[in-house]
Amino acid sequence: MSDRITPLILAVALFMELMDATVIATALPAIAADIGTDPISLKLALASYLVALAIFIPISGWMADRYGARNVFRGAIVVFMLGSIACAFADSLFSFVAARFLQGMGGSMMTPLSRLILIRNTPKKDLVNAWAWLTMPALFGPLAGPPIGGFLTTYFSWHWIFYINIPIGLIGLVLVTKYMGGTGYRERRKLDVIGFLLTGTAFSGIIFGLSVISMPALPPWFGASVALLGSLSGIAYYFHARRTENAVLDLKVFEEPIYRTSIIAGFIYRVAGGAFPFLFPLMLQVGFGYSPFESGMISFIGAGGAILMKFFLKPALQVFGFRILLIVGVAMSALLAVTHGFFTAQTPIWLIMSILLFMGFFRSMYYTSLNTLTFAETPENQSGSATVISSVSIQLAFALGVAFAALLLDVFSLINGTEVGVREMQLAFFILAAITALAMIPILGLSKQVGDDVAGHKAKVKPLA
Repeated sequence: MSDRITPLILAVALFMELMDATVIATALPAIAADIGTDPISLKLALASYLVALAIFIPISGWMADRYGARNVFRGAIVVFMLGSIACAFADSLFSFVAARFLQGMGGSMMTPLSRLILIRNTPKKDLVNAWAWLTMPALFGPLAGPPIGGFLTTYFSWHWIFYINIPIGLIGLVLVTKYMGGTGYRERRKLDVIGFLLTGTAFSGIIFGLSVISMPALPPWFGASVALLGSLSGIAYYFHARRTENAVLDLKVFEEPIYRTSIIAGFIYRVAGGAFPFLFPLMLQVGFGYSPFESGMISFIGAGGAILMKFFLKPALQVFGFRILLIVGVAMSALLAVTHGFFTAQTPIWLIMSILLFMGFFRSMYYTSLNTLTFAETPENQSGSATVISSVSIQLAFALGVAFAALLLDVFSLINGTEVGVREMQLAFFILAAITALAMIPILGLSKQVGDDVAGHKAKVKPLA
């Protein structure tokens, strides 16, 4: 039981953050009407949250090392709760965007620090179980988000989707204080201010630029210019980090081959994964005519498949090892993505939901296996930078996935000379399936015995003749 307490406590914060992200999507029209703006403009609030993540995630490792991971984690929960209260009291577009930015400041510390605390408090032989217990409760956030958001917005008011974060956050604070010890790792190094400014500009520029590039309220060149500025800042940081001791992000973590391969494979896979939550509801609602509530009640089944997988992961890793499970995860995800390209309005709902169930199962198998493997050989003194870089790469990949999917639809619509319809969305799913399959390439370079000490896998050795 002791190996479950820490990940379950950390999962409280992830549950709060993930549920908040899915709940707000269902309430955007109601919020927009109440504060006197339109839903399209209100998407700036979603972008401001991502920008806050991008700016402050890079210093989460430094904060944890200097002030203690547990202390900063508790502070992050408090900031997130304050941001939630500010969102509930917002009465204009500006105040709501600012409140979401404050929420993002808290979220920027919660996700990477939950990983960091888990890694530093868990023996490597227990990492598989720990990752599964960390992510399982968090999966209930996306599962419960759409129904809860729809219910609260319809029968009470949209303000309650933010108020519910308060009791959840208080429970998290009590559990962290009472049951979770410190990591025992401290390093009082100076903050790399120039590196912080460069990484903040780089990540926020890329994520914000990609997020708004397809927004009708802003010209495409604006998003492209901001993304270009972010990319140039990232290049500048690369040269800065090479000649700076104690850089805010230690790029030496990429010298570890398993970590490097995991980040590359995860980034490719998540680009396609980030596009699905944007594209699939669009197909159901715009293409097939389902209501938002109906769409949510269909797509939520994917989280059920992800939860189901957690009970099979450790035995599967012990039998097959990381490499085979990652290969199977990519192959099945790509194959199931192809089937999305054949969905029509006449496709039976039970068939769509069955495919989504398996999609959630294999995606979760891939993510949990990869997350565990990513830090399998990371030294403790580099775990802060490793978790931060991993968290930033996830946000970048998801933002790129949404922007890429929107760009695909625009290009197809321009070529066909028609508005976006089912045909364009079907073609987009085929391309996303191909991108998913590309994640196989770096995985094939891993050895068959990679991570065996973590997975508990014993490779079969052929006897000598």
